[in-house]
Amino acid sequence: MYFNGVHLCTESFGDVNKPTILLIMGATSSMIWWEEDFCKKLSNQGFHVIRYDNRDTGKSITYKYGHPEYTFEDLADDAVQVLDAYKVLKAHIVGMSMGGVITQIVALKYPYRLLTASLIMTSNYDPDLPKKDSKVAEVFARININNWEDKEKVIGYVVDRSKVLAGPKHPFNEEKIRNLARKDFDRATHLQSMENHGFIKGWGSYLSKTNEINVLTLVIHGTEDPIIPYEHGIHLSEIIPNAVLVTLEGTGHEFHHNDWDEIINAVSKHAANL
Repeated sequence: MYFNGVHLCTESFGDVNKPTILLIMGATSSMIWWEEDFCKKLSNQGFHVIRYDNRDTGKSITYKYGHPEYTFEDLADDAVQVLDAYKVLKAHIVGMSMGGVITQIVALKYPYRLLTASLIMTSNYDPDLPKKDSKVAEVFARININNWEDKEKVIGYVVDRSKVLAGPKHPFNEEKIRNLARKDFDRATHLQSMENHGFIKGWGSYLSKTNEINVLTLVIHGTEDPIIPYEHGIHLSEIIPNAVLVTLEGTGHEFHHNDWDEIINAVSKHAANL
């Protein structure tokens, strides 16, 4: 889809006449990290499911490394443009990590476009909340990529990054992560641009108003998340009026296959509460 000089790659699953769930993935991750089997299982619950590549990921528009020409507000506008492209007036929006930040902004700027919001492993980054585990920064500093054309090195980088974010409950599925990273490498327009997500600005004026979200909200968070600690999920569930918290015991900052059923059940039940 194209709008105002921006190109976004999208894909949908299920019956377009069913209620729509829009999935927004986290930083540096294309839409394929909402795995196809997950999207199909979710659509089988009676939903039309849309996933898309955020700017600077996958087959969507990319920008020069270090110079993203957009803000978080633009990414929220993108989500609404995707709904417009599918002629969807209102949707259940599900955001993971950075996608949860985008979802909060959409809920504040465009509350009339949401049926419900689901915030997975995300935060409004209140300065009083616990910081990320120091081991994450140490590992991320050690695994920098010098050559983004070296496929095996890039795949190894994604595996190492994913491993440090995983919780102790589930076995780390290195083969699956390698396959997803390989697919990401093969389909990306300019893979290094995904790192631009670390340079985006423009969330502060919105996230300081998260307590004003007036949309039925579900918060899902793992107790062992090392980059956005569990306390962030608790905080969101406490400051957003009538929010519901679903706790994933032992889960890290990950979208593990073993948690899919619980997440799908929670999101489906949440949507049915309208």
